Amino acid sequence: MRRLAITLLVAPFAGLVGLSLLGGAASASSPVGATVPPDSTASAGDAAADLAPVDVLQVSGLFDAVTVQSIEDAIARSESAGSQALILQLNTGGSVVSTAEMTHLLQTVADAKVAIGVWVGQSRDARAYGPPAQLFGVADVTAMVAGSRIGHTGELLALQGATVDLGAGADRLRNGSMSFADARKLGVLRLDTSDEGVPTVKSMVLAMDGAVVEVGGVAGVVLDTVTEELNDQGKTENVATLVRFSGLGLIEEMFHTVASPPIAFLFFVIGCCLLIFEFFTAGVGVAGVVGAVLAIFGCYGLSALPTRTGAVVLLVLAMLAYAIDVQVGIPRLWTGVGTTLFVLGAWFLYEPLPGTDLRLGLFTLFVVIAGVLLTFVVGMPSMVRTRFSTPTIGREWMIGSSGVAVGAINPEGVVQVGDSKWRARTNRATPLVAGDQLRVIAIDGVTLEVEPMEGAARDYRERRPKHEVAEELQS
Repeated sequence: MRRLAITLLVAPFAGLVGLSLLGGAASASSPVGATVPPDSTASAGDAAADLAPVDVLQVSGLFDAVTVQSIEDAIARSESAGSQALILQLNTGGSVVSTAEMTHLLQTVADAKVAIGVWVGQSRDARAYGPPAQLFGVADVTAMVAGSRIGHTGELLALQGATVDLGAGADRLRNGSMSFADARKLGVLRLDTSDEGVPTVKSMVLAMDGAVVEVGGVAGVVLDTVTEELNDQGKTENVATLVRFSGLGLIEEMFHTVASPPIAFLFFVIGCCLLIFEFFTAGVGVAGVVGAVLAIFGCYGLSALPTRTGAVVLLVLAMLAYAIDVQVGIPRLWTGVGTTLFVLGAWFLYEPLPGTDLRLGLFTLFVVIAGVLLTFVVGMPSMVRTRFSTPTIGREWMIGSSGVAVGAINPEGVVQVGDSKWRARTNRATPLVAGDQLRVIAIDGVTLEVEPMEGAARDYRERRPKHEVAEELQS
């Protein structure tokens, strides 16, 4: 118990150390799919340099508190930097934030003093599902790449001084989804694009040129994102304004990743396994520190997601059940109980949300369950047996020595002979209970063969060399 207390005390401090080290790193914007570096001030031409820049923020994964805050911060940066537009590049399966937080985000987008564009891309399997899809109803310009989908918006949120307008497709989007072609036909999209949609960021910037929007309560604002220039061959070509890409900072990206359903589950399980492993080893080492940090991150991820408390309790009880058999050193009943609890806890871990699929994939479940079984059925029992074992070379003198059963031995268990504990098994499966006096009759590798001191199945002298038995009888 003292080792467990030490481990639990070390865990939060280890997590704080890890967070402080990561917190020292500066947040950095990262360009994705861009030919112009995010911090570059160079322009494609003199005329294009006179145009106000367009910012792009990549948003992927579930909308959590980190994502919502990053969008609001990006809007504030674009407003203060004098950008003419901010494009949100979406690929999300839903939202795990509260209705109040999502409403505040939509209100911020609707009241922004910079034009907001929402684009679902860049791959054809990109999605905008759940409440985040309602951004299409408040953004100034919206577009999709062909092959992407939008939908499962749920009930439209009420805003002050603005409405979430999804056109004729609002009812269909509430509980279903639609493709780019249907969204374009039903007026969900606010950019007149070709049948191929908007395949790239550059295409989005080009398509925004000339769009008439309302920015900060001022109607009739015309976006000017493209200019014409002569190339080296003397031909006229369209040149887009400066595009500045940004993404989540290091710390924000870390917490956003941890709050994804599979990562939170994996971190929590691996952290618990490492802590149990460290509990059965001597001293607090790397495994304990890593386990504590992963467990803390896993707990943060589970707290940010809609988890079922009962399922988390089942996972914890499963780890305790596994630990019982690890102490014994042999997988028995508690290993089966732990496996059953673990499977139930993992399957029912996340609550379903409208339009958001949080269930763990079958492949993820299979891999994690198989890994846990290998850990507690093969790995940790072997480690415990190694810890309890003592080299038997030169220990023949122990034959005939007396000892006591540490626990039940039927047919295997742990005994104490002198000051040392040994793995042991009974002779002819004669059972022993904890506290029974016993005698060592043979040594097989690192395992002692023992029998009860009284009422043994056979005399221990029968296992001794015949000449020793004969000498004893003659005397």
